[in-house]
Amino acid sequence: MTPIDHANEVIASVRQKTDRAILFYSCGKDSEVLLDLMAPHFKEIVCVFMYFVKGLDHIDNYLRAVKARYANVTILQVPHWTLTRVLRCGLYCIPNPNVKLLSLKDVDESVRMKTGISYSFYGMKQSDGMNRCLMLRGYENEAISNTNKVYPLSKWKKSDVMAYIKAKKLPEPISYNKNKSQGLTFLPEVFDYLRRHYPQDLEKIYKVFPLSRNILLRYDEEKRAAAQIQAK
Repeated sequence: MTPIDHANEVIASVRQKTDRAILFYSCGKDSEVLLDLMAPHFKEIVCVFMYFVKGLDHIDNYLRAVKARYANVTILQVPHWTLTRVLRCGLYCIPNPNVKLLSLKDVDESVRMKTGISYSFYGMKQSDGMNRCLMLRGYENEAISNTNKVYPLSKWKKSDVMAYIKAKKLPEPISYNKNKSQGLTFLPEVFDYLRRHYPQDLEKIYKVFPLSRNILLRYDEEKRAAAQIQAK
């Protein structure tokens, strides 16, 4: 069975039990492919985007385009579960010990309660790493957990994802670094990308995390130092 046949089999098996589904949607390659696979099957798909800073133009524009492309998609934006740790420990902001720490499980359960949907889909793959491989291989059809978390891309590799995007002519997903997959983080490469392409969004991040201005200051200084060494 090919990876795409396996994915369609997993999706179809869930569709027999419900016509509504939750998809944790990151605006990345895996979730884009998974949404395209799911869209023909379900009456409603609630795409859950977990944000670090709400209202960033490049993300909101992308999510609007997703909703326009798929008539059965609803967008739900919620705070990223790791944001609770960032705010509590004061990473690039003032620490707030009153923030309750959350997990992805907490966010998943909250979205299920809010929507009344009992199945949540994720774009994780066995090829992502050993831990995910072991986890997914322990599930029904290597894709469905006993808590109704569903991983149709379980048997896919990165090359399968890229080939699908090319074959279906899907829009290029948000990518801050061409060399590796990652979401919006405090890495200097991400901030440099925003500075070059979406400076207004970088300013919005600075308002929430004022101390993160130091990220690009250090990044630029390190690049200057490296250039000076090469010039010698």
